[in-house]
Order: sequence, then C-alpha cells, then structure tokens
Amino acid sequence: MKNRILIFIPAYNVEKKIFSVIERIPNSIFDDNEIDILIINDASTDNTEGEIEKIKKNFKYSIKVYNSDVNLGYGGVQKYAFKFSIENNYKYLIMLHGDGQYAPEELPNFIQKYENQNIDAVFGSRMKSYRSALKGGMPFYKFLGNIGLTFIQNLILGSSISEFHSGYRSFKVESLKKIEFNDKADYYHFDTEIIIEFLKKKLNIQEIHIPTHYGDEISHLKSIPYGIKVLISTIKSKFKK
Repeated sequence: MKNRILIFIPAYNVEKKIFSVIERIPNSIFDDNEIDILIINDASTDNTEGEIEKIKKNFKYSIKVYNSDVNLGYGGVQKYAFKFSIENNYKYLIMLHGDGQYAPEELPNFIQKYENQNIDAVFGSRMKSYRSALKGGMPFYKFLGNIGLTFIQNLILGSSISEFHSGYRSFKVESLKKIEFNDKADYYHFDTEIIIEFLKKKLNIQEIHIPTHYGDEISHLKSIPYGIKVLISTIKSKFKK
C-alpha cells in the first residue's frame, strides 16, 4: 500500500523561484507513494499566483492551491498545512520552501527515514557539517548566530539537536495530532515552538544532513527580532507546566 504524503510549499513573493522548485522534485518519489502537492500562496504581491497557474499547466502532479487573501505568516501557513494534512488523512507531511533555499532533490531522503515506524519527525540540518554550511554560502553572522542560539536552546531544554533553525522538515501526521500547534506564533519562531512541543511529548525527531544554499532569494526573516523571539519562547517553555 502506498503512503499518502502531502508536500506543502509556503509561497510568499517567490515568482522567480517556485517553478524551478517544482521542476527539481525527483520523479522517483511518485513511484512508490501517493503524493499531493499543496502550494499556499500567502497573499503574495508579485506574480507568484501567475507562476502557480503555469505550474498547474506544465506538471501532471496532483497540485492543490490555497490563495490566501491575507498574509498568514510563516507560522500561520504551517498551521493551515498541519490542519489540512490531519483533516485529509495523510500519513506524512513535508514542508518544502518555495524560494529554493532547500534542495527538492533531498525529498527521497526524508521519505526513506519513515521506514522506521518509531520516527515522528524528520528535520533537515545544515549544521551537521559546519564546513558544508559555510561552503553553501551561509553568511558568517548567521552561522555564528545559529550555533549560539542552538547551544543555548539545547542547554535550556536539555536536548541535543544540531539545528533548531532549519525550515526543511517533515512530520508523521499522527504525531501532529498529539501536539498543540493552533496557539503557536505566526512568525518564524513557530519552528522552535513546534520542536519544544515534540520534546515535551517525548516524540522522536530524526535529523538528517542537508546541503546549505544561499543564493539570490529574498529573506523576510529579520535576524535580531527572530533571535529574541526564539529565546523568549525557549525560556518560557522551561517555566510552563
């Protein structure tokens, strides 16, 4: 029996990148799995919607689209996808960014890990190899910030995660049902809050190495506000029952 998998793509002002992201998805993953692609256009102000229409015409994949009238935010988009995957009885959910920062070519590695039924989530980590992260163009201040924040978070939470700040991640949908996510942030520190939920529930997170790529994509994440929000969320979790 084929696994039902939902690949969801947050798409905010990614008109220059999203077509190539879809184009680079390995065809092999469709052979052994029943896969739908959900593109969430988060109230883009460029021609992202037009590019999505072009994708629907050029690819035979099962592509579902949600065009939001208001900006849901990075966390809000994930909440929408989490609910969608639960309501539609998918087995696994994978987030692939629409800006090309994370390699679609790595998707088979995420799917393969779920052969181990004890795994609840698979996260891509750029920091399993510091050399690879720098070689992939990660700015040095982000490199140091990533290491520093992750070290502090592990210290507070008693965890041993190599990177809290990668957006390439996947989940067993049954495991998403066990955590609270509706009340979490709509901003980028949603990712940290979800890791904390998984740690609280003692769910099994598997990390795999992914290549680092920093190109000409536009980042909407502001490093200092993001770092502050991450630390506040992590510290708060220590004092919550």
